[in-house]
Amino acid sequence: MMPSAETSSPPGARPRALLRRSPLALPILLLAAALTGAATIGAVPIPLDALLIGDLTDQQEAVLAAIRLPRVLLAAVVGAALAVSGAAMQGLFRNPLADPGLIGIASGAALAVAAVIVLAGPLSGLFGLYGLAVAAFAGGLATCVLIFRFTQLTGAFSVTYMLLAGIAVNAIAGAGTGFLTYLSDDQQLRALTFWTMGSLGGALWPAVVVVATVAVPATVMLVRHAGEINILLLGEDEARHLGVDTDRLKRVVIVSAALSVGAAVAVSGIIGFVGLVVPHLVRLTIGPDHRVLIPASAVLGAALLVVADTCARTIVAPAEMPVGIVTSLIGGPFFLWLLLKQYSGRFGI
Repeated sequence: MMPSAETSSPPGARPRALLRRSPLALPILLLAAALTGAATIGAVPIPLDALLIGDLTDQQEAVLAAIRLPRVLLAAVVGAALAVSGAAMQGLFRNPLADPGLIGIASGAALAVAAVIVLAGPLSGLFGLYGLAVAAFAGGLATCVLIFRFTQLTGAFSVTYMLLAGIAVNAIAGAGTGFLTYLSDDQQLRALTFWTMGSLGGALWPAVVVVATVAVPATVMLVRHAGEINILLLGEDEARHLGVDTDRLKRVVIVSAALSVGAAVAVSGIIGFVGLVVPHLVRLTIGPDHRVLIPASAVLGAALLVVADTCARTIVAPAEMPVGIVTSLIGGPFFLWLLLKQYSGRFGI
């Protein structure tokens, strides 16, 4: 008797086939589970059954509406923005190691925030988190414009020149941030350190609305151009021969990624590894097609940061750990494992 195709298929074949048919199903399920768990876990526990049927006490309703939900949703939006930007940048640069900080957007935002904290002095306290958010967004946007202008001076909108300009801007912004850190007092140094490690502790509904207003249209724009990004992977000359306006595509990708990262960094500080690790994980499980890769990265990035933020606010409770530390603890070992798996055959490990 001949074995059926179902019984003779190799282990893991059926899950992979399922992912090909419904590539967003697993990321959406993971995000739903992460959002539900994050909404119930915290200093004021909210039972899952009470949440599902709406049978909450007044205290639980107040905590959920004013504190828990804004933070959970902000984590989801920021995680999606960072992951989508990472996926787009990796496609644009045709480099799996590219991430949103590659062209200096995060460094420019950090320099602007450091300037506000150190140089504005007491005036920075008048605006609170909003002052830092505006400064971070303006710094990231100014960095993007600066790199654009520099690249135009070369006479061609070249990815290579943009990458080199980004490296230089990263170095300059890092030096400026280091100098301002040297000038800061103890209180300013603490604020700078906490912001550069990333935190969602100041989550409010207006912050969720602002980031979503910027990140969602940017993500939609990148999804619309996902097919052209696929063609760009063949090379710029080949893409031009196939009818792709490569200069326009590069502008769209860079501006969309810059807006998403600038808005995310403005409300959360610098959170590493999300834009680097999530697209890799999606490629491993779903494939490299950017028409699926970008939306799947958005969903999985949202789930990852929701889980990381839940860990950050519960592991050392009642204190709170910066979420950037948690993402680095998750992303660092994963990335090392990924590299080891990718190159083990080449080096005979």
